[in-house]
Amino acid sequence: MARAKQPKQPKRKRPWRWALLSVSVVILAVVGYFVYEAYGSINGLKKLSEPTNDPKFTDYEVTTAQKPSEWEGKERVNILIMGGDNRGLKDNEKARSDSMMVVSIDPVKKDIHLFSVLRDTYVDIQDHGHDRINTAFAVGGADLAMQTIGEVLGLDIQYYVYTDFEGFKSVIDAIGGIQNFDVEKDMNYVDNADGNRYDIHLKKGVQDLDGTKALQYVRFRHDAMSDFTRTERQRKLLGAVADKMKSGWSLLKMKKIVDSVDGYVKTNIDVSDMIDLAQLGVKSHIAGQAQVPPMDLISGEKVGGASVLAISDEDKVKQYVQDELTKDTTITTSTDSSVQSNGTGSNTNTTSTGSGNTANGSGQ
Repeated sequence: MARAKQPKQPKRKRPWRWALLSVSVVILAVVGYFVYEAYGSINGLKKLSEPTNDPKFTDYEVTTAQKPSEWEGKERVNILIMGGDNRGLKDNEKARSDSMMVVSIDPVKKDIHLFSVLRDTYVDIQDHGHDRINTAFAVGGADLAMQTIGEVLGLDIQYYVYTDFEGFKSVIDAIGGIQNFDVEKDMNYVDNADGNRYDIHLKKGVQDLDGTKALQYVRFRHDAMSDFTRTERQRKLLGAVADKMKSGWSLLKMKKIVDSVDGYVKTNIDVSDMIDLAQLGVKSHIAGQAQVPPMDLISGEKVGGASVLAISDEDKVKQYVQDELTKDTTITTSTDSSVQSNGTGSNTNTTSTGSGNTANGSGQ
């Protein structure tokens, strides 16, 4: 007698397959996002170093002596950051570099030193005679500016980054501003150029800075110490920006940051070096910061009825820079004089950073 056929059992559902598929889709979406961000960032970074017709960066006679040395990756690298005021320029007229700072990075020790250069420093500019140091960019472009400032500091400057007011504001806004920043005093200045677009009105106290407020902070110099305290504030803010840029959140927003500065920033750093420098920057810390020339090596002079800052001893300025590069304000050391013998513990002192430095090596 034939056996009755057993009814077919329904296939059991396997929910884990759907879970696996869902996870795979999410992973692909995340990978796709990062590829999109990376591709967009690289394309944006390429634009920053591409040839341009902008008169600020063309029409200069650049000699072989003005060409910066190439960075090999293992030796100290120096980057000149210049901020320019392009308001009111006539056709083919070039702006002076309103602010100048050299970022010096040691790839072995993983430390960074910031040097603010006083813009009224009176120096010899190759083929152009003596003038204020911020004139070098206007008469000879970025290469001449790097050479001139490098000679004063005794450093080979390989790279430059130039931005104007709007580029600076865009960068700060793109990283989400600077939070809990201490503005040390009330700052007020009415600037009638451009219909008061760049007036300065800041209140003393800890606060969040967007691009507009950050620009006001680094531009203010209408107090007793003028450019001396302004350069100190610029180093302080740059330290805060560096800390913000190191955060993972900011790195995820790199494409937005790069897109925001399109048309405002120019540099000679190619993409591969940008990536190397970015990786080096994340691993490094700000070890010190200083003003150049230091106060004790400045002598005030009059040239054509205008005040300039003459250097009293050029060799001592170079030695001062070298001395600063050996210091690290983030290292705490104990000395015999600081150790208390009363059993209640000991006090520690940070290493000295010399004149012109802020006390906090992180710039905050």
